[in-house]
Amino acid sequence: MHSHSPEVRLVATDLDGTAVRSDGTISDRTITAFGRVEAAGGTLVIVTGRPPRWMHEVAAAVHHRGLAICANGALVYDLHTERIVHADLIEPEVLDEVVRRLRAAVPDLSFSVEYEGGFAHEPGFRVGGWDLGAVGGLLVGTATLVSRPAAKLLALHPDLDPDVLHGLVTEAVGDLVTATHSSGRALIEMSGLGVTKASALAELAAERGVTSEAAIAFGDMPNDLPMLTWAGTSYAVANAHPAVLAVVDHVTASNDEDGVAQVLEKVFPGTRGPRG
Repeated sequence: MHSHSPEVRLVATDLDGTAVRSDGTISDRTITAFGRVEAAGGTLVIVTGRPPRWMHEVAAAVHHRGLAICANGALVYDLHTERIVHADLIEPEVLDEVVRRLRAAVPDLSFSVEYEGGFAHEPGFRVGGWDLGAVGGLLVGTATLVSRPAAKLLALHPDLDPDVLHGLVTEAVGDLVTATHSSGRALIEMSGLGVTKASALAELAAERGVTSEAAIAFGDMPNDLPMLTWAGTSYAVANAHPAVLAVVDHVTASNDEDGVAQVLEKVFPGTRGPRG
């Protein structure tokens, strides 16, 4: 990529592991680089597996500018108003069938669901040091869990390799939902069939008259692959999953070295982000 590419009209970036450092912060350098995109007349889209309820601090950090695609494409979130403006959900009957099949195909799974406005989980669903109560999780039975439309269904296994588990889930329910993973744990994230970071991003870009060739995307994990292959120019941070490193056009520095900012400073060298 040239040091300045005026053709770039849209910048799409993942958050965790990509633009967010390992300590959970977004550096001042990265925030300033995000501002350069909009100052140059481009569109900045944050594209994340996070649910909207985890986006308040991000919205504040980017000064409530732009849009975010959340839950791997299922929800579009206005960072200015902090409201969901579009939802593509999994219907209850599909959730019920997916859980039924997976219980038969992969023993020891436990499930949780991200709704538009909340989170619920079965007994035994635990990921690392999460405090489920602190993030608003409701402890429910399976029948209640799948009783309303959901943005994302999550399946956790206590010890399988995440890539192996992803293959098993795709084989069992790939005709009903789109499965991916992003955490490095045996935690599979399922969206509606065909719903990905790329599907939501492509729709948003089309509404703004932006082609994929005019887009640059950054990511680090398998859930970023659809977005990275859609964009005309793709970057992985150096700490990315091997599957991501294998398909991108370029590799930049790691998330802890502000790799995304390093690229944006070259793409938009004559602009500075607005303050405040």
